[in-house]
Amino acid sequence: MKNKKGVRIKDVAEKAKVSTATVSHVINKTRYVSEEVRKKVNEVMKELNYQPNSVARSLRSARTNTIGFIIPLKREDTSKSFFMHIAEGIEEKLKNEGYNLILSNSKEDPEQELNLIKMFNTQVDGLILAPTNEDFKNIKDTVDSNFPIVMIDRLPIGYDGDYVLVNNFQGTYEGVTDLIQSGYNNIGFLSSGLGITTSIEKFEAFRVGIKNDNIYFNPNNERFEAYKAALSNNKVSFNPNYVLFGESSFQSGYDLTNQLISKGIDALFIANNIMTMGSILCIQEQKMKIPRDIAVICYDNYDWTEITTPPLSAIKQPAFDIGVRAAESILNRIKNPNSDCAQIQLKTENLKRSSY
Repeated sequence: MKNKKGVRIKDVAEKAKVSTATVSHVINKTRYVSEEVRKKVNEVMKELNYQPNSVARSLRSARTNTIGFIIPLKREDTSKSFFMHIAEGIEEKLKNEGYNLILSNSKEDPEQELNLIKMFNTQVDGLILAPTNEDFKNIKDTVDSNFPIVMIDRLPIGYDGDYVLVNNFQGTYEGVTDLIQSGYNNIGFLSSGLGITTSIEKFEAFRVGIKNDNIYFNPNNERFEAYKAALSNNKVSFNPNYVLFGESSFQSGYDLTNQLISKGIDALFIANNIMTMGSILCIQEQKMKIPRDIAVICYDNYDWTEITTPPLSAIKQPAFDIGVRAAESILNRIKNPNSDCAQIQLKTENLKRSSY
C-alpha cells in the first residue's frame, strides 16, 4: 500500500483529530492508546492510503528515560529556591530509577507554557508541571491524550489527574489562629491575585475532597479562605479593609503594606514570598518594631527570613518532598497507565520565631 503523494503523519493526525504523537504510538505500540482512538487512527490511515515510514516511527520508537519539569518563574520572583528544592527531590528519585530530568521555565506565560508542553510531548516520557494555564482544556488540546502528566502547586480547571499539592489551608489557618491566640485581632492579609474567582462553597468542596471541575486551584485561594475561616472560628470579625491583593512584586508588597498600616492593623499575614520583602522594608522605614508595633507571619520560609531583626515566623512548605512524591507519581503513571490517580496533599510546618 502506497501513500498518496504528500500525505504525512500530520495529515493523519489532523483528520483523526489527535496529535502526531498519538498516531506514532498507534503505529509503534509504544504507549497505551484507547481502542476507540486506535481504531479511528487506523481507519484514517487506510482512508488516506498512508503507510508508516521511518520518519513516523522516529517520533517515538522507544522510551527516553527522561522526565520534563516546567516551572513558572518570573525574573523577579523569589520562589526560585522553592522550585529548585522541588527539582532536587524529583531528580533524586528519578536518578534512583535510572531516569533523567529536563527543566524549563514558562515564566508565568500561558502561551510559552503550551509551546514547552508541545516540545516535551515528543521528547520525554512524562511531564511534571506547575501550571500557568488556568483551564486544562488548553493543555489537553496540546498533548497526546495518554501523555503522563503530574501537576504540582496549582490545579487548572477540569483537571482530575495525578497531582501533589501542599495543604496551604492548614498552614495559614494555624498561623492566623496563633496570631489571634497571641492577642492580635486586627490582622491584615496581603497576597497576590487569586486567579479565577471561586465561591466559598466551591472552595470548601475542594478542601474536603469533593471533586469540582470548575475550580482553578491557586494556592492563594486556599490561603485566603483559611484566613477567613480562622477569624470566624475564633470569633474575630472579618474586615475587608484589612485585606489587599496586588501584583507579585516587591513594590506591590511595599505599597500595600503602607495602606494596611494606615488602616490600623496590629498583625500581618503575607501570603506571597516576594511581597514579604517589600512589606518588611515598608515596616522598617516607618520605624515600626516587630512584634511590638506589628506582628508578621510570612509564606514561605527562605534563608533571609531567619536573619532579619527579629527573625520572621514563616509557613514552611515541604518542597523536597513535593518533588519526591511528584516523581513517584509520574513513574507510576508511566509504568501503570491504568492505575488510579495519585492525588496527594502534604502538610506545611509553622516556624514560630520572634515576629509575634
